Amino acid sequence: MILLRALLDWRTVIDITLIATCLFFLYQTINRLGTWKIVVGILAAMMIFLGANIFDLAGIEWIYRNLSSVVIIALIIIFQPELRKIFERAVSVRRNEIFDNGNDLSNMIAQALSAMAQQRCGAILVFPGKESITEYVSGGFSLDAKPSYPLLMSIFDHNSPGHDGAIIITGGQFTQFGVRLPISESLKLPREYGTRHHAALGLAEKTDSLVFVVSEERGNVSVFHMGKMIKADSQKAIISTIASHWENTSSYPLDFLKNKNRWTVFYQMAASLALALLFWSTIIVAQGERIERVFTVPVEYLASPTSLALVGEREKEVQLYLGGTKSDLDAIVNPSDLSVKIDLSKVALGTQSFFITNDDIRLPKGVKLIEATPSRIELTFAAITEHWAFVVPQLVGDLPSGLTIGSVVVKPDKVKVISPSSDGDGKTVNVTTTPIYMESITKNRNILCKIIAPQTIQPVDKRWPDVEVIISINRQVN
Repeated sequence: MILLRALLDWRTVIDITLIATCLFFLYQTINRLGTWKIVVGILAAMMIFLGANIFDLAGIEWIYRNLSSVVIIALIIIFQPELRKIFERAVSVRRNEIFDNGNDLSNMIAQALSAMAQQRCGAILVFPGKESITEYVSGGFSLDAKPSYPLLMSIFDHNSPGHDGAIIITGGQFTQFGVRLPISESLKLPREYGTRHHAALGLAEKTDSLVFVVSEERGNVSVFHMGKMIKADSQKAIISTIASHWENTSSYPLDFLKNKNRWTVFYQMAASLALALLFWSTIIVAQGERIERVFTVPVEYLASPTSLALVGEREKEVQLYLGGTKSDLDAIVNPSDLSVKIDLSKVALGTQSFFITNDDIRLPKGVKLIEATPSRIELTFAAITEHWAFVVPQLVGDLPSGLTIGSVVVKPDKVKVISPSSDGDGKTVNVTTTPIYMESITKNRNILCKIIAPQTIQPVDKRWPDVEVIISINRQVN
């Protein structure tokens, strides 16, 4: 019922849609970069966390709570390239890529690639996509030339200064040649493949560029795109690949592809939506489960009348048995924020009982008080009277050998105080000075001290005066 009500909320629809979109772009990016081992480990950790949430495994939940912030920072660092690509792909806009009518450029390139493969002349051709390649490539020479078969063949001639690099084809023009590409850090390619293939894969992993590689050793043409390598078996396959790339780079990022690819994207989006719904539902079910927890919280006594004083023992802490959803109770990070506040503004003379209710505690929304231990607090109030209290010096230890106390005089020797009538009724009320350590006294001393008094005894002037203790020392005569 909780899950059904939550699903009917418009905010839930937006929540699940955003999660599904993130999952879709995450899948697309990771599928291209091939970092599945790390992803599988993260998914396993997430499943353990969800299981701990559902079955309320305190140990696992404690580990996740205390390490979650560190782990999130670590994941951002580890997946920085992947996260960057997700955001780049999410905001990719239309590129009006210019390609030749009648496929003259693609035909010429297909012929040149086939000829170089037959001659075992190594080459790399790059067709950028929607994502910029500027930060990933380096070196090379500016060209800005109209494409032609002789020019392309001469660039990759063994005597050309830029034959080891790549040529960049942008807007139907040869814009750069002799360019260095980033080497792939993945282990997708077997060891027998050389630097050209690893460089082409590196750029295809980091961007949506289309890269053609001619192998000197094998005499064939390979195509790298979206972190994958396929063989180009014929000129027709090369022309089709280039045309498809141009079509895709001139479309919006969420446009469906044709034929089989369209259904592939549809299934991926459907799977992302299903996973988002499952993830969201699991969290809601786990967090929506009603449980009970015990919190030990302090007791605060507020608004005591000026004519009455609280005397005797009082409760300093109580245990609260609270009920609510797991998410609501998890939100209580500091139990001291739930302090029980007892209002003393309407108390009367004598002993009174105060029952702890929801009104005495500021509970989060959705959390209810089930029981409090103790459920009742008894307090005794006495009338406050004004009288004199004698100041008694607090002498600690003994004088050094050969010395005796001649006299001890305290100035002032008494102060006016207010206290409950029971404190001063029929008995002398005393307050003491701060300790005076006698072993350090070897001669007559005048010592300034502070006054120490019980909590129920307060000075009339709101502040205790300093007192002077005058100690006279006598020396023993042998």
